[in-house]
Amino acid sequence: MNCFHLDDFLAGWIGGASSVIVGHPLDTVKTRLQAGKGYKNTLHCVLQIYRKETVAGFFKGLSFPLASITVYNSVVFGFFNNTQRVISKFRHGDERQPCGMLDMTLASMLTGLMSVGLGAPVDLVKIRLQMQTLPCLAENLSLAGTTGNGNGNIAVRSVTLQGQPTYRGPIHCISSILRTEGIRGLYRGAGAMVLRDVPGYTLYFIPYALFRRWLSSEGRSSPHPCSIWVSGGLAGSISWVTATPADVVKSRLQADALHARKYRGIVHCIVQSYKTEGIHVFFRGASVNAIRGFPMSATMFLGYELSLQFFRGL
Repeated sequence: MNCFHLDDFLAGWIGGASSVIVGHPLDTVKTRLQAGKGYKNTLHCVLQIYRKETVAGFFKGLSFPLASITVYNSVVFGFFNNTQRVISKFRHGDERQPCGMLDMTLASMLTGLMSVGLGAPVDLVKIRLQMQTLPCLAENLSLAGTTGNGNGNIAVRSVTLQGQPTYRGPIHCISSILRTEGIRGLYRGAGAMVLRDVPGYTLYFIPYALFRRWLSSEGRSSPHPCSIWVSGGLAGSISWVTATPADVVKSRLQADALHARKYRGIVHCIVQSYKTEGIHVFFRGASVNAIRGFPMSATMFLGYELSLQFFRGL
C-alpha cells in the first residue's frame, strides 16, 4: 500500500492560505516589535503603524507569504502526515495504525527540521519587506557599528534613503539578496529557525492532537469544527509563545541587512541583545504571538481538516 497521500498537501495549502490572511497583520506587529526600535509595547506599535502607514502598513509584504507560505504549509502538513504513515508502516506494518505520542513527536521534530529548508528564505524575504519603514531602517543603521567618523555611528550620508524602500517587492528582494549576499544570504537566521521550529512543531502538533481528543465527542466519526478550531488555536498559542526567544533571535538576524550588519551569528546576537536590552528582550512579542497564534492556527487546522474531509469524501 502506498504511504504517500497527495490530499494532505492540498488540504495544507488551503489551510495555509486561510491562516496567512488572518494572521499577517499581527505578524507585522510581531516583527516590528522584535526587530525594530522605538516601540514601547504592542499597542504603541499598532498605533504607530496605523498613524504612519494606515491600514496598508499591517499588510506590508502580504503578497509573498500568501504565495509562498501556502506552499510552505502544504509541504509541512503533507510531510508530517505522510511521515506518520511511514513510521506506522515501519513499526506496525500498517500505515493506518494511529501513531502514539512518541512516534508523533518524532514526526513533528523531523517536520520542523525539514521546514527550515523551505521556510528560512520565505521568512527572510517577508521580514525584510515588513521592516521597510524609514524610522526602523535609520535606527538599525545608527546601531550598526563604527565608520570613518570614529564615534560608533553610521555617517549621515549612509541614510540617504529619501523615504524610498530598499526593496520594490519580493522578486527584487530575492535578487538583491542573491546579488549582495549570495545563496547563503537567503538562509541567514536558519540556525535560529532550527532552534525555533524543531521544538516548535512538536509543541504544535502534539497539543493539537491532545486537545482535539479531549474536546471531541464520543461516537462521532470526525471531530466537530468547533473542537478543531479551539484545539488548533490553543496549540498555536502554546507553540508560538514557547518559541518566542528563538523567534526573536531569528527575526533580528534576518532583519540585519548586509550594509548595516550588527550580528555575526546566533551567539553574538543573543549576547548583544542581552547586553543592550536585558533578558526581557527575548520575550518581546510574546503577547502578540499568543494572540496571533490562536486565530492563525485555528484557521489553519480548520481549513486543513475540512478540506481533507472534502477531498476524501469525493
